[in-house]
Amino acid sequence: MKKYIVLPILGLMLVYGCGKKEEVKETKDEKFCIDKALKEKITIEPIQKRTVSESINLTGNITYNGDHVVQFNSLVEGIITKTNFSLGDYVKKGQVLAEIKSTELNSMQSESRSLQSQIAVAQRNLQSVKSMYDDGISSQKDLMQAQSELDVLKSSLENVKANLAMFSASSERSVFQIKAPTEGYIVDKNISPGMQVTDGSNSLFTISDLKEIWVLVNVYTSNLKNVTENMPVDVTTTAYPGEIFKGKIKMMSKVFDEDEHVLKARVVLENANLKLKPGMTADILIDKSTGGEALVAVPAKAAIFDNNRDYILIYKNDCTIETREINPVIKNNNWLYFDKDVKEGEMVITKNQLLIHERLKN
Repeated sequence: MKKYIVLPILGLMLVYGCGKKEEVKETKDEKFCIDKALKEKITIEPIQKRTVSESINLTGNITYNGDHVVQFNSLVEGIITKTNFSLGDYVKKGQVLAEIKSTELNSMQSESRSLQSQIAVAQRNLQSVKSMYDDGISSQKDLMQAQSELDVLKSSLENVKANLAMFSASSERSVFQIKAPTEGYIVDKNISPGMQVTDGSNSLFTISDLKEIWVLVNVYTSNLKNVTENMPVDVTTTAYPGEIFKGKIKMMSKVFDEDEHVLKARVVLENANLKLKPGMTADILIDKSTGGEALVAVPAKAAIFDNNRDYILIYKNDCTIETREINPVIKNNNWLYFDKDVKEGEMVITKNQLLIHERLKN
């Protein structure tokens, strides 16, 4: 009968099995922190209490300041032969902008030559009468009459020369030159080569310095009770998203515009950087205080809309940012008002907060 030895083998198996250990890797989630580069791109503001205000949104158009413009009307009739400017050009005072061919120029020049010839004859006649007066042949009355005739002719010639100068007549080119009466930008142009102009024509062009512009605001009947003169307004344009131009309502028209059925309110804005151009459309925001108790307010720009919910990011430190769902009780284009959810003095991220929100989600 055969005997089997199994214990050593089992022992070896046990030893081998016990000696093999599984390697366990520990993973830790890295905590998100705002680094120096990101912090330079964001804006953090304290939450404060504000009096509840109601926003009134209106539209309008930007135009040049009617008190700071010069409109040029032709004083002579003729044909425009040349123009040296385009709409929007900057021109200097005295710069030749156009030339006009006119029969009036020929008449003035002909009259000037005729008067010069008559003056030469009158001067010779005066010398002759004076000589006869010295010899006792002519009377003092004759001398005074000859002097008077010469003075009248000289006065007429000076008048013709003044007219030629006023119309900037060019004898070499046989045209009247239209010169810029002031410096500024061409904001309106109704002149082109070949066009006939008369002394009753509309203005040929308009010049404005554009340092101040007008915003003509459309005020509908429903807003009349809420819009008054001297109210501060915020003006925005699609050309400069996020940039606000601040002004006041300087004047409100007393009659409705027949075509647009609105009352026009005028806002005067400084335009030193010339960003605002006549012809631009504008959005006008007016904050009307409703009075009452102040509520905790968060800038509307801080809100993040995600998955059909609104959030803000509460900043505590660079490594502690809370994503907080919000339900404002009142809101307008500028502010969100709360009676709960947020506290006065908390810090909220109001610029580039979406970048941080996405990082926190991931």
